[in-house]
Amino acid sequence: MSSPTTQLAPTPAADQSAVAAGLTEQQQFLTFSLGEEMFAIGILAIREIIEYGNLTEVPMVPPFIRGVINLRGAVVPVVDMAVRFGRPAGEITKRTCIVIIETSDLDPSVAGSHGQQMGIVVDAVSEVLEIPPADIEPPPEFGARIRIDFISGMGKVNGKFVVMLDVNRILALDEVAVLAAMSAPERGAS
Repeated sequence: MSSPTTQLAPTPAADQSAVAAGLTEQQQFLTFSLGEEMFAIGILAIREIIEYGNLTEVPMVPPFIRGVINLRGAVVPVVDMAVRFGRPAGEITKRTCIVIIETSDLDPSVAGSHGQQMGIVVDAVSEVLEIPPADIEPPPEFGARIRIDFISGMGKVNGKFVVMLDVNRILALDEVAVLAAMSAPERGAS
């Protein structure tokens, strides 16, 4: 049995080609819970999973941004997924963790633009699952409890559906700009 850990840190070229290939070729997904619902993100977007803690609050940011963390010297913004989906913030428990993800190029017109690293707060990480393309349905037109544009598909796992999230759509471009500004190195004080 191969370990999914070896695929959590692909090269940037592999990451970009996988994003271009879309869900049809990607079959491994990290599943996690928010409240009573199960969600999944393709493992190619995931960098690591860390224990919840050591957040620094930042004033005047959207309410779904819990704060920032210092990840090996880099400032990484942390998004509360429950609040982003229009729900109340979840209770922090021993199982709450931060999943570090990297979005793909969101604005190729910006010189030096590359994926934005951010953390997402989840209630609990479940497992890495293989979901074959045949078991992935398109997003529903209605009835989901989160915005449809956040959903890349619905994966069938053990007779139940798992909501598959598109990490590049979870944040709007203006919100990504806020996060990028938070994590950019300071360029000298004025």
